[in-house]
Amino acid sequence: MKKLIFIGLMLAFASIGHAQMNEYVQDGEFGITAGLAHYFGDLNNRGRINRPKMDLGAFVRKQFGNYTSVRLSGHFAKLGYSDIYSDNEFQRRRNLSFNTNIFEIALQGDFNFFKFIPTDPAHAFTPYASLGIGVFNYNPYAYYKNQKVYLRPLNTEGEGFYKGRKAYGSMAVCFPIGMGVKYAITDKVNLSFEVGYRFTTTDYIDDVSKTYIGIDKFPSSAGGKSLAAIMQDRSFEVGAPIGIEGRQRGFSKQKDQYAIAELGISFNITSYHCPTAKP
Repeated sequence: MKKLIFIGLMLAFASIGHAQMNEYVQDGEFGITAGLAHYFGDLNNRGRINRPKMDLGAFVRKQFGNYTSVRLSGHFAKLGYSDIYSDNEFQRRRNLSFNTNIFEIALQGDFNFFKFIPTDPAHAFTPYASLGIGVFNYNPYAYYKNQKVYLRPLNTEGEGFYKGRKAYGSMAVCFPIGMGVKYAITDKVNLSFEVGYRFTTTDYIDDVSKTYIGIDKFPSSAGGKSLAAIMQDRSFEVGAPIGIEGRQRGFSKQKDQYAIAELGISFNITSYHCPTAKP
């Protein structure tokens, strides 16, 4: 009889514990991330991953059940590339380069492939997919005689005055897609790793898109060529200049893109729903 009472009590406590676990609700998360970012575009048109730069981020996530959530994130990243890294003879002759800082804000929907419950060791891990939309700020620059030169104000491809070309702005839209994994190391703290790719609406992250417009289209300075003419065609630094009017400088039919790979730590926002009283 005592054994039956003991077994009954153990089952009752187990049932209470299970009910409490089921009443735990993960409302969301907030966290920080750090990793690497990489540029793909007219200066890196073969998709090489050989010049990654730093990335930092922060996010807040609203959870809807155990599988879906919405995330608002912000990122600061550095991008850059140079023709000197290319094996293509034309690109090495072109001799262009750029760097830029990226400030991004994005809204993404996340989908967990497995049920994710941080308090349950059996459901503490999940891979996930992400899709969203964002905006980012960029301002490409290069170096000439060891001096930083911002390229957008120079209109190096005649933006704003040559054959109807429009000047590009400092902001553009991006479409983040990503895959990641998440693991709850405690009921309050999660670790994650995510690789995300950004398709964008601009071809000017690198200040390269269309054709050369020729040196004569830029006003001359007292010392000869203007700074805009110099930054349009840097080929004179490695050989004979190639920047004649109409010659291809970039490939405008494909927009610039960038990717981010990052580790993250997040903290759960939780609540507890009291079980409904049974009559």
